[in-house]
Amino acid sequence: MRIGVPAQDPGQPLVASTPDTVGKLIKLGYEVVVQHGAGALARFPDAQYEAAGATLVDEHEVWGSDIVLSLDAPAAAHLGLMHPGATLIARLGPARNPELLEDLRTTGVTALAMDVVPRISRAQAMDVLSSQANLGGYRAIVEAAEAYGRTFTGQVTAAGKMPPANVYVIGAGVAGLAAIGTAHSMGAEVTATDVRPEVAEQVESMGARFVAIPTQQEEVSTDGYAKEMDEDQATAANRLYASQSAKSDIVVTTANIPGRAAPILLDADAIAAMRPGSVIVDMAAGNGGNTALTVPHQQITTDNGVIIIGYTDLAARLPTQSSQLYGQNIVNLLKLMTPGKDGEIALDLEDEIIRSITVTTGGDLLWPPPKVAVSVVRPPANADEELTPAERAAQAAHEAQAAARKKRNSTIGWSVAALVLIALVLVTPSLASASYIVLMLAIVVGFYVITNVTHSLHTPLMSVTNAISGIILVGAILQVGSSSLTVSILSFVAIVVASINIFGGFTVTHRMLAMFRKD
Repeated sequence: MRIGVPAQDPGQPLVASTPDTVGKLIKLGYEVVVQHGAGALARFPDAQYEAAGATLVDEHEVWGSDIVLSLDAPAAAHLGLMHPGATLIARLGPARNPELLEDLRTTGVTALAMDVVPRISRAQAMDVLSSQANLGGYRAIVEAAEAYGRTFTGQVTAAGKMPPANVYVIGAGVAGLAAIGTAHSMGAEVTATDVRPEVAEQVESMGARFVAIPTQQEEVSTDGYAKEMDEDQATAANRLYASQSAKSDIVVTTANIPGRAAPILLDADAIAAMRPGSVIVDMAAGNGGNTALTVPHQQITTDNGVIIIGYTDLAARLPTQSSQLYGQNIVNLLKLMTPGKDGEIALDLEDEIIRSITVTTGGDLLWPPPKVAVSVVRPPANADEELTPAERAAQAAHEAQAAARKKRNSTIGWSVAALVLIALVLVTPSLASASYIVLMLAIVVGFYVITNVTHSLHTPLMSVTNAISGIILVGAILQVGSSSLTVSILSFVAIVVASINIFGGFTVTHRMLAMFRKD
């Protein structure tokens, strides 16, 4: 079968397939034709497509292919060039374009909507929304930095001290996490909020501080998206958004509800309370916007000096990488639909991914698809809520007794250790007594050094301490033949302990290094 890659409208710099992904499609057995100049705005010249094995054709021939790869829904003129039975793969927005669905049905094409891929593990490699949102979150911070006009990272110079920028991200989905990671890497102090409390760990792993909403939803919905909040939750959340935004230099909003207008997170009063010169990047501008003052496609400045960026093409401002990711998403889909790698597409409507994205086929309308349930790991139930007051009291008493027992055992242990140390000092020759001072200092210094080393460096640190253990081992071997029985016993114990530390340390180091070796 022949795959056609047309040039997009002048306002769309992306292309649906890059030279790299064209080569992958050819390996699946397809013939690929590309319209002249299709990749020019994404910085992919025609020569690269030819080198990848594609054939350059005109507009009519590319739209007459068996399979057409496009970014967005085609114009009526282009749709008219497709023949019945052909397959169109593009972002179609089926929930918002009922007229388009009817046109696709009457044309007789099989239409696959890349922007409704279900959020299940098997479909992650085909999720266009996620791949583009990732780049969009990165670009949001770049645009914010340009409008902000000041450094993100704090600096101390001879001329004075500059504090870091405060960045607040509302929504910790793919776009939000990308924005968090980018802002943190630029040196900003980042905070973030999401209606899903389970994403707090993800936020903190990106270097940000999670600010919880007072009344959060307890779980994500069955389709993988956050549930819409009720009125009380929304009111509490908006109060938090306003208070945090007033303290922030840059705010990034990412809240979108599939198939519906974006919720308003910051009203006019909240924006009026923000500092002059602060910046809002509204990543939901294309769906109405998360602020009351957002103007889609534009950057505006409010009366109090707040800059609101409402660009709807953040990912498209990185056309080379966005095109590559979009093209790879399509390659992953066609791998699923070409099991024989023979260049023949197989429309298996029993597959939940293919069924979910198939909008029309054979003159039939298949939208909306059956719902696909997403497995959600529920947090463990709070056992305390199921206990009676008497049971809670008994449990508290048991925990108090356990804590007291632990404290008593700890006291006994330290007392025994102190007595042993005193006994060793008493039996040690007077010439060696001063060595105990060195030992105590070494213990204190070692404790503070080790505890202040990050966990990720403990393994290489272990390799370094092997050298110290080697010194102990040599010293113990020299003293094991001493005429004093006590010295001989202590030397033997030192040999055993140092040997365990050396061999064990090198074993762990070897295993750690093996994780970074390529097969």
